[in-house]
Amino acid sequence: MKTWLDFTTALFVPADRPERFAKAAAAGADAVIIDLEDAVAPSSKASARETLSPGQLNVPLILRINGAGTQWHAQDIAVAAQLDLVAIMLPKAEMDGTLEALQQGPARHLPVIALIETARGLDEARAIAASPGIARLAFGSIDFCADLGCAHQRNALLLARSSLVLASRLAGLPAPIDGVTTAIDDDGLVADDARYGRALGFGGKLCIHPRQIGPVKAGYHPDEAEIAWAEKVLNSGDAAVAVDGAMVDEPVRIRARRILALAAVGR
Repeated sequence: MKTWLDFTTALFVPADRPERFAKAAAAGADAVIIDLEDAVAPSSKASARETLSPGQLNVPLILRINGAGTQWHAQDIAVAAQLDLVAIMLPKAEMDGTLEALQQGPARHLPVIALIETARGLDEARAIAASPGIARLAFGSIDFCADLGCAHQRNALLLARSSLVLASRLAGLPAPIDGVTTAIDDDGLVADDARYGRALGFGGKLCIHPRQIGPVKAGYHPDEAEIAWAEKVLNSGDAAVAVDGAMVDEPVRIRARRILALAAVGR
């Protein structure tokens, strides 16, 4: 059964816009991320936190708190401990003692999604993924580019993305969550970015607008050609054989089984 750990789409909603909470929950995303960090102006963070009461939205809720070293971090954790959440999202995650502090604080019962957004965070991704309480890694690609001064382009971010996939696999975590596509009016681009992430080994993608949810789900769902290939491979028997001019053995069948399993859950 699919659990919140396996979500493919997670939609951000600003914490200071409570009138959007129900709309976000009804938009079709697998999870909703209530954002106390980037989506809320510094002057509004305290009031957003103090009045935060999402209620029963019938969708897994994640709270993105403000990062360690900010004046809002400790209070965000205290509020998170009192809400009905499935996880905390920690921005700019690094091995700086913050993860240990979370495991000892009032929200220690909540799993942590570590958002990798810095050069140091990427360098320490394997250690972060293996830390107690970590449920999943996510890629904050835009902040990462700002930290490195590189372009927000696939070739510039290939190493980072592949490193997060590898770190997650080594730690036994679900496949990581890819960063956002900034375009909200280009469904084709969003779907193509999702397909690209899936091809690299990501298991989902962050969304910044409800319109992105459908294209992301489409990008993470195997297309008809992939499904037909997988079925042909699994119908070829158990020996090493040629299928459509390519050799098929057990590693290829493992990939085929994953494709059909992904298709079956209807993501």
